Amino acid sequence: MLKTFKTGGVHPPENKLSSKAGIASLPLPKTVVIPLSQHLGVPSKAIVCKGDIVKTGQLIAQSEGFVSANIHSPVSGVVTKIDKTPDTGGYKKDAIFIDVQGDEWIETIDRSTELNKTINLTQGEIVKKIAEFGIVGLGGATFPAHVKASVPKGKTAEYLIINGVECEPYLTSDHALMLEKAEEICVGIEIMKKAIGVSKAIIGIENNKPDAIDTMKRASTGYQGTSVQALKVKYPQGGEKQLIKAILNREVPSGGLPIDIGAVVFNVGSIFAVYEAIQKNKPLFERVVTVTGKEIAKPSNFKVRIGTPISYLIDLAGGMPENTGKIIYGGPMMGKAAINTEIPVVKGCSGILLVSSGESCRKAIEPCMRCSKCVSACPMGLEPYLLAVLGEKSMFDRLEAEKVMDCIECGSCSYTCPSGRPLLDYIRYGKTNVGKIIRARK
Repeated sequence: MLKTFKTGGVHPPENKLSSKAGIASLPLPKTVVIPLSQHLGVPSKAIVCKGDIVKTGQLIAQSEGFVSANIHSPVSGVVTKIDKTPDTGGYKKDAIFIDVQGDEWIETIDRSTELNKTINLTQGEIVKKIAEFGIVGLGGATFPAHVKASVPKGKTAEYLIINGVECEPYLTSDHALMLEKAEEICVGIEIMKKAIGVSKAIIGIENNKPDAIDTMKRASTGYQGTSVQALKVKYPQGGEKQLIKAILNREVPSGGLPIDIGAVVFNVGSIFAVYEAIQKNKPLFERVVTVTGKEIAKPSNFKVRIGTPISYLIDLAGGMPENTGKIIYGGPMMGKAAINTEIPVVKGCSGILLVSSGESCRKAIEPCMRCSKCVSACPMGLEPYLLAVLGEKSMFDRLEAEKVMDCIECGSCSYTCPSGRPLLDYIRYGKTNVGKIIRARK
């Protein structure tokens, strides 16, 4: 019997339209825009100025705290300005603008495709290099990887869990990466096992990816302590708390972290980035991005330089269909609508989804019918209908008491609501404000 988590969850149509598309490399765009805040935590600080000439892989922005991440140039060229650029929601954020001139990489990067299995660095050196090379969680959360790899005093890691679930509908970037870079991922797992001091790693993959399961099983055969666990298809199984519950049958306590129960979770994309950083001296300046949609001509998986405008990817996937009603930055469940097509790809961007006008329209909002479908669907065992009302009324003290910070923003509640209520919108609003109150209190 396939494993899965028990509480809540939904089954949206998978729509993995690009599952058979290999990873395609792209010609470089003419200009890139690199936001200084593309990771969880403190934004980075630019260390280049207008007119500076940079190379691919060069450090251009430095982390400003422990929970922050370095940023490296994805191209070679000239810095034209440091200015504001809108994020997906339209909020202006600091960014570095670079005109592309060729593609000259810094000399220390090993550009060969030869697999390097020899791990020469110590545990501390690995964590330091992960921080230096700007590795963050590529599953969407963008949590700096060196922070997660630094096991706190008094805590002990027992298992490394590798998230190859990719439960978000439409997205296939992780799937493609596992098919094409399985050996590198396995070496990356060995590196991370050494970094966090564990001997056991489990790769979780949903069983709608049988080719990825077989590929990773074959690749991991020679690595002691590493195994593959096939999982039942269920959203949001890619949430780290749900993944841990499915694989280890352990439950992260409310307000706690996976390390509290002996687990550390990394996405397969992050693990591949760790391999490239440690074994190839390559900073994180490119990633695999799915460009897809029911109407798009060529659903694709592209290897994309950070800072590339999404319009460039859409054009290479066949162009924007005339009936496009919405462009979603990410997947349909947890992604956000982009305000325009000039938004740049950042480290946490796993997909661009084009949705038709008909499908992108929200239902008319009707009164809550007390059906409790949102409660049944919530994978965290919360009461979304109540959290949404409290968020709408800005009752932040009550929201905190009702554990709004446990919400993983998966969207299962809104997906199941027959009344079309914007539950997640109000919950996100409330959660954001409660988070600010908690941080101010500390």
